[in-house]
Amino acid sequence: MTNLLIVLTLPEPVRNVYRDRLRASFPDLKIDMVDHHSKAAPFTPDADIVVSFGVQLSDEIFARGKNIKWVQALGSGVDGIVDQPSLRPEIVVTNMQGLHGPPCAESALCSMLALARAMPRVMENQRHAKWERFPMRLLDGKTAVLVGVGVIAEALAPRCKAMGMRVIGVSGATRAVVGFDEMRPRARLRETAAEADFLVMIAPYTPQNHHMIDAGVIAAMKPQSFLINIARGGVVDEDALLDALRRKRIAGASLDVFKEEPLPEPHPFWSMDNVIVTPHLAGLHDEYPDRAIPIVEHNIRKFLAGDVAGMTNVVRDGKDQRS
Repeated sequence: MTNLLIVLTLPEPVRNVYRDRLRASFPDLKIDMVDHHSKAAPFTPDADIVVSFGVQLSDEIFARGKNIKWVQALGSGVDGIVDQPSLRPEIVVTNMQGLHGPPCAESALCSMLALARAMPRVMENQRHAKWERFPMRLLDGKTAVLVGVGVIAEALAPRCKAMGMRVIGVSGATRAVVGFDEMRPRARLRETAAEADFLVMIAPYTPQNHHMIDAGVIAAMKPQSFLINIARGGVVDEDALLDALRRKRIAGASLDVFKEEPLPEPHPFWSMDNVIVTPHLAGLHDEYPDRAIPIVEHNIRKFLAGDVAGMTNVVRDGKDQRS
């Protein structure tokens, strides 16, 4: 019997959707589910397949899971999987590339509007029944710089244009993309950040992208500009950002991802009046299981048939790495 382990730190009703639908589709699979990687130990030795978000896994799962043959990431990012020391070379890894365009684009646009319209200040005033009128900022005529040009940026750029914004893309491989006014290479990141009213991080986390937004890039930003990070915490130097926010060197930030998740309770970001903190929600939405599960089901069928080449979104096929 093939054993599938689901590791999902999500509300129980959502977790159950994944488990119950996969059980219904594959009655011959033994499916176990835990809500945190620390609870996976009893199931990892027998697991053939792991289904999870990469950021919700741990190296212990791969160290104990000697039978694991395939990991299905439920997100597009595979950090937390491919960078684990105990991930064996022959393990296949697939992801959900292509699902995150609309939700993450909407999340980024929501952050722009919330920052421009000073929604944290407005909500704080509401809690205290304080009637305070003050001028808001327009998105119309502002410049959005999207760092990382993939599916999310392709969905976000036209939405920004619909708001009357100028859109510049920064990417390692520049190409013409609908909705962008201009595309620039990574080498011009600092000078481009200086033009941004909204610097939006969408780039994947890789060793090359570690702290790509450093003190120098942040220093180049305008005092009235905002930083939005829906990529990964590691792409931004959080210490440099924290210093800039404390000194009001930039106007504010909306942060959905962090170098340590969950964000520790004492962290200053929680209480800063110029920061919006969301708990890694940008890609999650009410229809996510309905869009993700068919991909998982397709990949399970192909995996059980021994057809790795026929699986969707293969990030690592395990072939070249086998000794």
